[in-house]
Amino acid sequence: MKQKIIDALIEIEAIKFGKFKLKSGIISPIYIDLRIIVSYPQMLKNIAQGLMGLAESIEYDSIAGIPYTALPIATAYSLESGKPMIYARKEKKEYGTAQQIEGIWKKGDTVLIIDDLITDGASKSETFEVFESAGLVVNDIVILIDREQGGKENIQKTGHCVHSLISIFEVLDRIKSLNKLDKQRYNEILAFLNKKVK
Repeated sequence: MKQKIIDALIEIEAIKFGKFKLKSGIISPIYIDLRIIVSYPQMLKNIAQGLMGLAESIEYDSIAGIPYTALPIATAYSLESGKPMIYARKEKKEYGTAQQIEGIWKKGDTVLIIDDLITDGASKSETFEVFESAGLVVNDIVILIDREQGGKENIQKTGHCVHSLISIFEVLDRIKSLNKLDKQRYNEILAFLNKKVK
C-alpha cells in the first residue's frame, strides 16, 4: 500500500521542486502538496487504509484530523474504520455553540490524531494542547509523510508517540529511480534534509 501511495503522489505531481516557504518558515527545495488529494477518492481510501495499518495496535476512542489538509484524510479513515471523528477548530467559535472541538466526545476519551505531514512538529503540539486542556487523552499521532526534519523527535519529547507511513527519503528515492530527478538536484535535496535534521 505504501508503494502504491508513493507512486500515486508522484503521478498526480504532488511532489514539487523549486523554492518553497514552509509553514515553519524554512525555505525548502521540495514541497509536498497534499491539498490536491481531495480530488482523488481512491487515493484517499488507500491513504486511510495505510494509516489504519499503522494504528492497528493503538487503543483509541475516536480520531481527529488537524485542519485543514488532514480533515479529508481523517474523514476517509473514519469511513473505512468505523471510528467516530472529531476535530479542533483553529479558533474558538464566537457564535452558536462557541465550541472549539467539533463532534461528539467526552472527557477521558482517547483521541488518535491524524495529520498529512510533519516538519518541525509545532502545529501538532498546539492541537494536542487544545484536546488535552478539554480533558481528552492524546497518546499517538499517525502521519502520512515525515519530512525527517526533527518533528518526530520534538513531538516524542512531549511524551506523544509519532507513527509515520512514509519517509520523504522513500519518496525521493522512488522519484530518482523513475529518472524524474537528476543526480545533482537529488543530492542537493538530500543535503538540505540532512542539514535540517535536529
